[in-house]
Amino acid sequence: MENGCNKFANLVFDYNTPKIIHIKSKFVGFINRLIQLAIVGYIIGYVLVYKKGYQEFDTAQSSATSKVKGVAFVNYTKDPNIGTRVWDPADYVVPPEENGAFFVMTNMIITKNQTNSVCPEDIYIKGANCTSSADCIPGEHLYLGHGVNTGECVPASPDSDEMTCEIYSWCPLEYDHLRTKYPFLAEAVNFTVLIKNSIAFPKFKVRRSNIDAVKNSEDLKHCMFDPVHDKLCPIFKLGTIIKSAGEDFNKIAYEGGVVAIILDWDCNLDFDIKNCQPKLTFRRLDDPHAPTAVGYNFRYPIYYEVNYKLHRDLIKAYGIRFVFIIIGRAGKFSVVPLLLNIGSGLALLAIASVISDVVILYILKKRQYYRSKKYQTVSPFDSDDPLLEDA
Repeated sequence: MENGCNKFANLVFDYNTPKIIHIKSKFVGFINRLIQLAIVGYIIGYVLVYKKGYQEFDTAQSSATSKVKGVAFVNYTKDPNIGTRVWDPADYVVPPEENGAFFVMTNMIITKNQTNSVCPEDIYIKGANCTSSADCIPGEHLYLGHGVNTGECVPASPDSDEMTCEIYSWCPLEYDHLRTKYPFLAEAVNFTVLIKNSIAFPKFKVRRSNIDAVKNSEDLKHCMFDPVHDKLCPIFKLGTIIKSAGEDFNKIAYEGGVVAIILDWDCNLDFDIKNCQPKLTFRRLDDPHAPTAVGYNFRYPIYYEVNYKLHRDLIKAYGIRFVFIIIGRAGKFSVVPLLLNIGSGLALLAIASVISDVVILYILKKRQYYRSKKYQTVSPFDSDDPLLEDA
């Protein structure tokens, strides 16, 4: 019991103090200096230079708007729903404005003159086939059906022997298949879009816009973005965006897709503010090789009245949805982060001593000798040294 108490007292009340030993070993000295050099290189090269450890940073608050221009002429008389007409931005930009994105319709299925009436259900809908009216329960609707059963079993079409349930729906029903192997608005490849991206760094009271690089309104009217010759022009051809994303325009325009427009602001405010400009990259986000549900599409109606009766044209729009992804960071010199990074870096220099101690105490052949010199136990009760009399 007494020995246990003594051990506990020694553990609590013993005092350890560092001992400086000068070891004349070129090998250990080389390792120590090499580690110190690596740490200093990390502090200067990576922390201070590459990561700009001498700056304080602020993230951007941003907004992006777009304006699409271009006209396409479509002449497809095989389908009266498509017909012959001119398409302008009011027709193919749906909706006219949305937050952080814009959509350009490049292909479509149009079903005109629909009214609330009765018509045969699509015979290809599972469960729509019938042999008698008893198979069509009034008020029931199929999972993928277009309307509600009236309770009648009728021919699928005037010249068909197949029977299907009659439904109350928007009639005539939509023919949900693309009519051609090419997009109707293939001319969209030459449509242009003006992108206006504004950012602010509140901490530094700095505001920037990608249009700042354009000198005046006249230059804005005549410039066109080019990834090599004119990177700062805010007007883009849709074909250029899709090509820069590594995609074929006709393929993505046929079934639709989602493309990201990435604006990366990395601003060093220690230099001229004019150098604070975005770097643009483009990337397709959806998977064009997905096993199902490839592309991007949605439906929307256009309502109107004929002889006081409500009609609608149903449009299934295929197209490209462009999504803005804005990344922004600005840095400016500040003493506080500089001193913090230098201080934390200098603290890392202690690693060199730790690793060197491991080498001499556990790896070198004379490790027992070095260990006996490094660790020494001193007790005032076991020594006759007169220097301890005043301790």
